[in-house]
Amino acid sequence: MNAPDPRLPRLPDGVRVKHLCPIPDERGRLMELYSASDDLFAGFSHSYLTTVYPGVIKAWHLHRLQIDTLAVVAGMLKLAIYDERPGSPTRGLVAELFLGEHHPCLVQIPPGLWHGFKGIGKREALVINFPSQPYRPEDPDEHRRPADDPGIPYDWALVHR
Repeated sequence: MNAPDPRLPRLPDGVRVKHLCPIPDERGRLMELYSASDDLFAGFSHSYLTTVYPGVIKAWHLHRLQIDTLAVVAGMLKLAIYDERPGSPTRGLVAELFLGEHHPCLVQIPPGLWHGFKGIGKREALVINFPSQPYRPEDPDEHRRPADDPGIPYDWALVHR
């Protein structure tokens, strides 16, 4: 088992993070996001782009089957993950990660974890997701709760630390 990354908070069991490395040159930059050669590669059915405006919260949602593997390629967001899984060694844990252009990383969220995000900073955040399952409109693997659900011990407000 790998030692915990001191740059990250304690994460729910099964959440994995890959730090991304932009490669700049005089023309711009290149940054690989997700590869079949990654040790966290879980395959994917498709990819999509979603955006979030500053201050907007998109939460909470959970998948029973799907693995979400996402990266923020522009802007910044606050990602929160809550473990409510029975029998999980991290049951009750809430983790908060800041990701985007100032902290480029790929985050993999296994099934059964509530997660959501809030746009932070001054511009729209662009999020690319590589879900492991195809979307099925007739039977979506998408379970939702409101952002202020009292059953999830998390407050989306700005915290001055």
